[in-house]
Amino acid sequence: MAIGGIISALVVGLIIGVLGRLVVPGRQHIPIWLTIVIGIIAAFIGTAIAGALGYANTPGIDWLELLTQVVLAALGVWAVAGFYGRRRAH
Repeated sequence: MAIGGIISALVVGLIIGVLGRLVVPGRQHIPIWLTIVIGIIAAFIGTAIAGALGYANTPGIDWLELLTQVVLAALGVWAVAGFYGRRRAH
């Protein structure tokens, strides 16, 4: 993977992670780097799901793919925030 691909993955991961974090109600006590990692993972998994279901390559903006990625990021942020919060409480 070229440096441009890595930078693109980080930017997309940041955007998807932040959008996912905004969807989850309340305050999440997780660091921003963890939000980015969740966003990157959600972006890759969301793209794989969109490809498998046949809606990854549409003309214009792939709204369904983006929605899939944001939902996955929200679920990831919600799950990790719950685990991270419990871990810090003990």
